[in-house]
Amino acid sequence: MRIKILLVEDQKLMRIGIKSLFNDYPDMEVIGEAVNGKESIEKSKLIKPDIVLMDIGLPDISGIEACKQILENNNNIKVIMLTSHIDENELNASLTAGANAYVIKDISTEYLMNVIKMVYDGAMWLDPHVVPFIRDKNSGVIPSRQLSRSAFKQNHSNLTQREYEVLKLVVDGQSNSEIAHTLTISEHTAKAHVCNIIQKLVVDDRTQAAVKALKEGLV
Repeated sequence: MRIKILLVEDQKLMRIGIKSLFNDYPDMEVIGEAVNGKESIEKSKLIKPDIVLMDIGLPDISGIEACKQILENNNNIKVIMLTSHIDENELNASLTAGANAYVIKDISTEYLMNVIKMVYDGAMWLDPHVVPFIRDKNSGVIPSRQLSRSAFKQNHSNLTQREYEVLKLVVDGQSNSEIAHTLTISEHTAKAHVCNIIQKLVVDDRTQAAVKALKEGLV
């Protein structure tokens, strides 16, 4: 089964270049293209992609606003934000809008394909350059007053030790299959732990669980 992708990029050469990357990956297919935010919203409704590769800087509404509206219409779609630079405000806004990944455009082709697969499997992924950036800047994702690990556990004492381990891997962007491999457990068990974490943290999905873990100072 192919991963169906909607590519949103206003620059024609960039769009052609990104689309060509998928020629060597038969398990993925660009089923649609959009050149601005409003078109991406309409095409998402029409073609129902699995993944939207969304450029942040678009000529009408921003990719962030488009992401928000796409997910309001269909929260089964996963959105990967593409940007040429790290911006604290854009990062915060992307996560708040519900984006599943924040990717710098100089990422290698192989890495991008892996990110797409991880996000498709339900993982959250942040570019490695972003994590230290948001920590150092104390961005809105992480408040200035960090809680210690012990304080976090006190606030969320209903999480088991194994669930803390799984949550850390979710924050690291690992999919259920990767979590299973890392912890030497079955993928079914990994998925069950993730579901329990989502329920106990009172969030809607693993992306929100990861963001909440960052906010509460677990990682």
